[in-house]
Amino acid sequence: MDNAVILASAEGANPLMPNWWEVLVTLVGFLILLFIVSKFVVPMFEKTFEERHAAIEGGIEKAAAAQAEANAALEEYKQQLSDARTEANRIREEARSEGAEILAELKAKAASESARITEQAQVAIAAERTAAQSSLRTEVGTLATQLAGKIVGEALDDDARSARVVDRFLSDLESQQAGAAK
Repeated sequence: MDNAVILASAEGANPLMPNWWEVLVTLVGFLILLFIVSKFVVPMFEKTFEERHAAIEGGIEKAAAAQAEANAALEEYKQQLSDARTEANRIREEARSEGAEILAELKAKAASESARITEQAQVAIAAERTAAQSSLRTEVGTLATQLAGKIVGEALDDDARSARVVDRFLSDLESQQAGAAK
């Protein structure tokens, strides 16, 4: 190695100084490589970087939009649930009021039906009483006429006369009952 340094210094070449032709060729190669990289490689990196940036930003925007849509859907669901509860309460209250109305109506119908049945029964009782009184008057009149005929010894077959006797007897009987009741 000492010989190479000595030879190089003998020729007058300084080992610390590069050869200008090598520097020029390296500089030209570097410039060509720099041109190729800046013309083809850097745009592809920029394109990829922009695509990734757009994908990330788009994903964030889509996520934000999806979140906003989910929040809107949740609010709509809550509103629908609230409306459904309100509607259910309204329907329940309507059903209660209709039930109360139906119950009142049925009670009124039952009361009117009871009153009607009672009235019919009273009418029937009054008719039966009237029929029974008439029947009893006729039977009492017949029995009284027969009894009076046996007591007097005469036959009271005259209908007009026997009717008068019976009516007078029943009038006397009713007046005695009215006097006893007072």
